[in-house]
Amino acid sequence: MKQFLSARIADITQSEIRNMTRECERVGGINLGQGLGDLPTPPLVSEAAIQAIRDRKSTYSFPEGAAELRQMIADKLKRDNGITADPKSEITVTIGSSGGYACAIMALLNPGDGILLCEPYYGYHLNAAILAGLQPQFATLAPPNFDLDEGVIRAALRPNTRAIVLCSPSNPSGRMYSADEMKVIEKIAVERDLLVITDEIYEYIIYDGRKHVSAATLPGLRDRTVTLMGLSKTFSITGWRLGYAVAPAGMSRAITLANDLFYVCSPTPLQHGVAAGFQSPPEFYTKLKSDYQRKRDIICDGLAAAGLQPIVPQGAYYVLADIGHLGYARSKQAAMALLETTGVASVPGTAFYQGETGEKLLRFCFAKEDEILKEASKRIRAFKGAPAHA
Repeated sequence: MKQFLSARIADITQSEIRNMTRECERVGGINLGQGLGDLPTPPLVSEAAIQAIRDRKSTYSFPEGAAELRQMIADKLKRDNGITADPKSEITVTIGSSGGYACAIMALLNPGDGILLCEPYYGYHLNAAILAGLQPQFATLAPPNFDLDEGVIRAALRPNTRAIVLCSPSNPSGRMYSADEMKVIEKIAVERDLLVITDEIYEYIIYDGRKHVSAATLPGLRDRTVTLMGLSKTFSITGWRLGYAVAPAGMSRAITLANDLFYVCSPTPLQHGVAAGFQSPPEFYTKLKSDYQRKRDIICDGLAAAGLQPIVPQGAYYVLADIGHLGYARSKQAAMALLETTGVASVPGTAFYQGETGEKLLRFCFAKEDEILKEASKRIRAFKGAPAHA
């Protein structure tokens, strides 16, 4: 019998992030690879979801999401991001921010359109674009600063480029783009009439007093930006798969239609749970930042002590570490050697790069309890003697 396989998926492989999680489970190790975010869910959120189930709020919501939640999102956008969005026409609750991204590119772009990704990129941004029939294009931001350089961006543009994707705070680098860097994107996007898609799911996990800047707050970007945000990281509910897309009404209608066709709606009881989370006091977000900054410092100190030079992140809960000096030809070899030697899983840098830059990097996730991070750091220090010729 003929084997059925779509040409759209023929050249796509499973994320190296998922592969390293499987390898970690095989050895019973500590998973600092995948961003599972396995810290406790705030009781306010979990109890509200449980109560919604008890109250039989289990039927479909509107495809754009429960009205109560969209109003909460609109209030939050105005308060925390400086974005004014109509909850009735400019917000779509999605299956995580990844689901929002998938719906946005399917609804707003055509097969053959070019979509510009900044390296290092989040692998799902790349593979979902390929699956949608888009042509990925790459602007490589050089470590360790990952500056959003105008010349680099312009050099990466092609005649068919129709969109640019930004992730700030970045997965995997933790880089946050400044207001001045956003103005560079504004200048280019207006000049070239580009759609801008921003993944801002780590907006509350930021360090050293930095301020998160949303692209949609810039005048020239407001009407051409899809802002993707989520609740998975803020409330430690990655498995709930809840996010949202914010866009001008016309684009939002198209995104909602795609969301309806693919997913119908997000899980209704869980929408009510996260709606309660938006009522969290300011102290919750202050503690979130301080807790993650402490975790960042634990893992970065451990990596540095082990001779794996960390590129200290400005936000998000990942850190890239330079392992070029260890002499491994491939970052996957280094990641597997680290796992087999110490029982600590990381992700090869090639999961985030097309070129050779990724071969000298590993990514670590620090969304873990402090004691687990301390144990992982202790184990990683034993990796200093890895053979340079491996």
